[in-house]
Amino acid sequence: MDLAGLDTDLILTIGLAIAIFAVPAVILAFSNHRPPRAAAVAVLVSGGLIILAFYAKPDGYTIERIPDAVARTLARVFN
Repeated sequence: MDLAGLDTDLILTIGLAIAIFAVPAVILAFSNHRPPRAAAVAVLVSGGLIILAFYAKPDGYTIERIPDAVARTLARVFN
């Protein structure tokens, strides 16, 4: 599978954004004693996007490079 044309910074940023919103949703669902169906789907989608971004980037991401990738993506969106 050729993943060369993907914008891995954008995929990583979207995955991280979904994860940020999914964590409180999981906590809220458990605190209300209901199954976290939508939150679980969001966690799976965000995890899949993050893994895809790591897999598709030729030289990979490190923890130090993730904030730079998010900043580049946000700068492209807002400019």
